[in-house]
Amino acid sequence: MLTNTFFSEYKRKLVSADEAVKIVKSGDWVDYVGYQAQAFSLDRALARRKDELNDIKIRSILRMKNIPEVIKVDPEQKHFIYNSWHFSSIERKLADHGACYYAPILLREVSDYYEQYVDVDVAIVVTSPMDRHGFFNFGLQNSFTRAVLEKAKFIIIEVNEAMPRVFGGNEEHIHISEVDYVVEGGSWSIPTTGDTPTTEVDNKIARFIVNELQDGSCIQLGIGGMPNAVGKLIADSDLKDLGVHTEMFCDAYLNMYRAGKITGRKKTIDRGKMTFSFALGSQDLYDFVNENPICASYPASYTNKPHNIAKNDRAVAINNALEIDLFGQVCSESVGTRHISGTGGQVDFCEGAFMSREGKSFICLSSTYTDKKGICNSRIKPVHIPGAIVTTPRTIVMYVVTEYGIVNLKGKSTWERAEALISIAHPNFQDELVKEAEKMKIWRRTNKRN
Repeated sequence: MLTNTFFSEYKRKLVSADEAVKIVKSGDWVDYVGYQAQAFSLDRALARRKDELNDIKIRSILRMKNIPEVIKVDPEQKHFIYNSWHFSSIERKLADHGACYYAPILLREVSDYYEQYVDVDVAIVVTSPMDRHGFFNFGLQNSFTRAVLEKAKFIIIEVNEAMPRVFGGNEEHIHISEVDYVVEGGSWSIPTTGDTPTTEVDNKIARFIVNELQDGSCIQLGIGGMPNAVGKLIADSDLKDLGVHTEMFCDAYLNMYRAGKITGRKKTIDRGKMTFSFALGSQDLYDFVNENPICASYPASYTNKPHNIAKNDRAVAINNALEIDLFGQVCSESVGTRHISGTGGQVDFCEGAFMSREGKSFICLSSTYTDKKGICNSRIKPVHIPGAIVTTPRTIVMYVVTEYGIVNLKGKSTWERAEALISIAHPNFQDELVKEAEKMKIWRRTNKRN
């Protein structure tokens, strides 16, 4: 009988995409939520209302598939203004043309932003189909979705039959009674990421990191080839009883789990569970998390809270960087003023891992990169490129790793930091870096020459 009641309510709230977006009015803030939960039907319907609307501010995060229709139909942003909490490659290219704006965050805080400071007039979110109890599951993304919906004046659900159902954790669902409209979006494929190839540099960096791990380590990985390299090395290692407490759940964890390395038995919280806030990877990964009791989806306010990270012993945070200066300041999100990605959870996990008993955080970067002019540049710089954003302050950075070595900056003075970082820079740039360190008065005469 209860199931029939929920189904009747579902039918009452079921409308077309065009009907649902009629509740949007000029001046509104519309939240698309984001990740793989892209509401294609509702985005197209909102774009069709372009000439009726002005000053519509849209928020999203890490859009993984297709340029939003609201941008395609309004390239001059006379009607729609698109903003993102974290750039994907799509949003980065849009920003290059002035069609997307970044909003700086610490991911652990975003739920609080919505609760205290951020307005949401209409929330649009993609979910799995409603279950017999009347609940829609957020699927591959939890992050701060529940906070968005609790702040919204109106909630529109776009159902995608292909969206996996991922167990909580917490805050991974919404009930039909809380929803204003339901739109059936069909079964469009969930965006996937290909297997990011690993380079020899990635493998060298990964070897330094794996040598620092212990049985029972609880691991957080960022995105890219280097984390994949770490996962493959761990899968082939003698490590055992590893745990997972991470922001992003990626294929590297799947490789480690299938190799028998991940059990979660040594975790202090969520024991035996692989804890994450969103999943991003292959279809194989999405199939794995679907209704899998070993997985636990939580909001980022839980996964990224340093004190929660630190509750697990031997927490390990592994993240990438674009450049680091001789003072130890890390830039992971921009090249000069050109925005690339975002702060995300890097600071959260660097803090949490250091607070953990026997915990370690790693900032990883190749020693060099080649620019568009074909010139080789050092990623370890005297000072950052003008306009570069400091993602992780020097006070928080622990281990820094390149293919030339690994150094720990904790407790080191400026001259010790300069010496340590120059020791893992590419040899072709070390003499130049020493000269610059001398000019900045952070190089002692007794420093080692590299």
